[in-house]
Amino acid sequence: MTPDRHSARPLPAFSRMLRLTRPSREDAIAFVILGGLAAIFFRTAEATVAPLSTLQLEPLTLDPSYLPYYALRTVLRMFVALFASTVFTLVVATLAARSRHLGQLIVPALDILQSVPILGFLTFTVTFFMGLFPGSVLGVECASIFAILTSQAWNMAFSFYQSLRAIPSDLEEATVIYRLSPIRRFLKLDLPFATPALVWNAMMSMSGGWFFVVASEAITVGKTTVTLPGIGSWLALAIGRRDFLAVGEAVAAMALVIVAYDQLFFRPIVAWADRFRFEMTASAERPRSWVFDLLRRTRLLPVVLAPLGAIGRLLLAFEPRVGRRKAIGPARSYPLLEKVWQALVIVAATAALVLLSRYIMRSLMWGDVLTAVLLAGLTMIRVMVLIALASLVWVPVGVWIGLRPVWAERLQPLAQFLAAFPANVLFPFAVMAIVRFDLAPDVWLSPLMILGTQWYILFNVIAGASAIPTDLREAAWMFRVRGWQWWRQVALPGIFPYYVTGALTASGGSWNASIVAEAVDWGNRHLVARGLGSFIAEATTAGDYPRVALGIGVMSLFVLGFNRLLWRPLYAYADRRLRLS
Repeated sequence: MTPDRHSARPLPAFSRMLRLTRPSREDAIAFVILGGLAAIFFRTAEATVAPLSTLQLEPLTLDPSYLPYYALRTVLRMFVALFASTVFTLVVATLAARSRHLGQLIVPALDILQSVPILGFLTFTVTFFMGLFPGSVLGVECASIFAILTSQAWNMAFSFYQSLRAIPSDLEEATVIYRLSPIRRFLKLDLPFATPALVWNAMMSMSGGWFFVVASEAITVGKTTVTLPGIGSWLALAIGRRDFLAVGEAVAAMALVIVAYDQLFFRPIVAWADRFRFEMTASAERPRSWVFDLLRRTRLLPVVLAPLGAIGRLLLAFEPRVGRRKAIGPARSYPLLEKVWQALVIVAATAALVLLSRYIMRSLMWGDVLTAVLLAGLTMIRVMVLIALASLVWVPVGVWIGLRPVWAERLQPLAQFLAAFPANVLFPFAVMAIVRFDLAPDVWLSPLMILGTQWYILFNVIAGASAIPTDLREAAWMFRVRGWQWWRQVALPGIFPYYVTGALTASGGSWNASIVAEAVDWGNRHLVARGLGSFIAEATTAGDYPRVALGIGVMSLFVLGFNRLLWRPLYAYADRRLRLS
């Protein structure tokens, strides 16, 4: 009888495990949702590997029955670009924040890359990707995805970099005390601390990508234009035909798509990321998501995802033990190597500038350079005024939303839709209003530059306000800190690093948007505002590549200098004086 009794002991535990993993109603609902999304993904992805000739056999149409399919194609490209932007951010921003030498190269490179117009990337990447996948739609799809990536990656990288620079010093010291290796430090401190702000900036980057879908879905190679099915190409065709009904249908479809991926993707991530907020007391109000609550109540999903956690633990088990042998103290300084490194950076930058100058001066004169510099000054004035006005509007609004998770949850889809609304849809109305009332294009075309980029300020301020620790807010309430004193001592210091990130990205995006905002067409009407953006746009239309290179080079120098003289000192001030410690 004893063996039977011993053999029967594991049965209750086994039956309890079966009961815990038995599929529930939540498992069925989650299976339907995830299975449906997977089916849609694979069905839409099939067309990306079709022969290139299928784009000519199935030309773009404004038939409303095709609009859902076009919307799915666009969303697939944007999510692939968002995934690639996230990987890029985690690698590049971490290297820039943790290595001073690499940071001296990466941060200026990001400053320059965010100022390069999307047309500048497409000029080189289309040929590369189409050569990589000859005769296949996949090559054009990759070029389109890369173009969308260039509108997402810089904002996310700056946000993650700023978050790593703002980690409280007591947490930094804890990593030294516990002798965490670089990998464990990244997984245990860097990534969790930066996740809330990264999620909000990912939403902004996703929405900002809609601004460039028109340019990224109509790819031009030489004299041939390849149009990919999508909402962006639909909008381009509708605007070209002056079909306001088709434009309205595209905007409505875009609104439905934004609500769908907000509910199914971003809102669950916002609710999940709230656990990583740095605070000593629990928040009274937390963001909610029905999808997140549903997934938490499932029984089979944790079992399905368990191998991923096991892989992570296995990688940590085989990580190098160098970081665990002794405490990681301050990095040793080598003055000679520092000087050599700085000299190499200066030589490389000078060589690049000399090569670009030689290419430009073969066809142009110094008068052309002076003209480009003066036009860049006009565009810079517009950017500065627009950033200041946008800050006055969106900083108070963002703080109010960020401190109220319930309202943040309600307004999140609206903010995403406004940020995603393609500004070029409003260009025809701007042209008609300027012509009708005989307004000055130099002044009234300027707001078009900030339409798609002002939301970087709003989303970053919301992320900063939501990251203000609850115990700090409660202490301010207990000590009756009110009015301007509350703004000066609590709100502005708390959001300032995030605001700098948003303003920096909005500034770079406004320079980029000037190319389409300073030269606007609608039918036979053509309005031009004097500035560097219209200079590049007209040179691109004329095929004058030396002037295009000159314009892009001057724009990059202005953006880099503007960031170095204004935004980087503000970053340093935030890191030195406004850092939680």
